[in-house]
Amino acid sequence: MEKIYGQIDLETIEKLADIINRKELSELTISNGDKSITLKGKKCIPAMHMPLVTAPSAQNQTSIESTLAESEASMAEEVSGKIVRSPIVGTFYSAPSPDKLPFVKTGDEVKKGDVIMIIESMKLMNEIQSEYDGTVEQILVSDGQAVEFDQPIMVIK
Repeated sequence: MEKIYGQIDLETIEKLADIINRKELSELTISNGDKSITLKGKKCIPAMHMPLVTAPSAQNQTSIESTLAESEASMAEEVSGKIVRSPIVGTFYSAPSPDKLPFVKTGDEVKKGDVIMIIESMKLMNEIQSEYDGTVEQILVSDGQAVEFDQPIMVIK
């Protein structure tokens, strides 16, 4: 037998490699005095158990789309006035800070250009100004709620 590393021969290394594979070890180090050898196996990444998500069938997709269209139509009937929509994805805040009064509340008069909310996005506080003159009829989201782009936030009459 040929000695590969001091007192360790190729056969011993192969046996150690088999042990690493069978036991699914990532690494094995053997030391003898001031000499050592490290054998590395395949890194085992534990499998993540994720729920299986399937795309909706064409029939279900049509059903989902018609339900969304109906809910948007009913919302349009319920809401009369100008809808203020979120210009970005983020978090809605009604006041400049938790200890301050809200920019606006239901029943308040607003002028075009007045700051009516903050949308926090990517750690930036974006002051959102009213595009309309009128009275705040309804605030459709709660303070601290995540909002999507183009989501209705407020109704001004």
